[in-house]
Amino acid sequence: MLRVAVMVSGGGTNLQAIIDAVESGRITNTELTAVISNNKNAYALERAKKAGIRDILVSPKDYADREAFNKALIDTVDALHVDLIVLAGYLVVIPPEMIDKYENKIINIHPSLIPSFCGTGFYGLKVHEAALERGVKVAGATVHFVDKGTDTGPILLQKAVVVEEGDTPKILQQRVMEQAEWILLPQAIDMIANDKVVLVDGKVVIRK
Repeated sequence: MLRVAVMVSGGGTNLQAIIDAVESGRITNTELTAVISNNKNAYALERAKKAGIRDILVSPKDYADREAFNKALIDTVDALHVDLIVLAGYLVVIPPEMIDKYENKIINIHPSLIPSFCGTGFYGLKVHEAALERGVKVAGATVHFVDKGTDTGPILLQKAVVVEEGDTPKILQQRVMEQAEWILLPQAIDMIANDKVVLVDGKVVIRK
């Protein structure tokens, strides 16, 4: 049974997709152990409560400095004894020590086809604004393992989404969520839970 902690900063639509997929059986061999947020007002914490999942707040505002916050975050995760950490719209930089400790056990969803529109400064609506400004015809989402770079870890899954005439950043964001993010993230968790993913020389190999 894969023990999973989901880390979220906002509304938690990707979290909801994961909860729904576990309940419907699209994600198997998985236990959602906890939802961790840095934001006390994150609706994701309410989603966790409603689903009977432990909700945990670890906010930088409650600590004297970033070092103290990082330690508290790592201690919190360690105490959960999880096998996988899922970043589902978590807008805090993961401490390097945590990335070392949980090497190849942290995945992230990014709302573009990496390596396009990724890296520092590209998150949320900003990704879709940049994509439309550039005039791309295809957008999408990527699930990748987390390393010490920003959106630079090994790519696990990608899905393309067509950009349509008259799209605004918000309309495109919603379509990418519905047609890519909410599909890919549950799929990635299920694959990991069922030993279908191995990393070889920094690249993902998917077992059939």
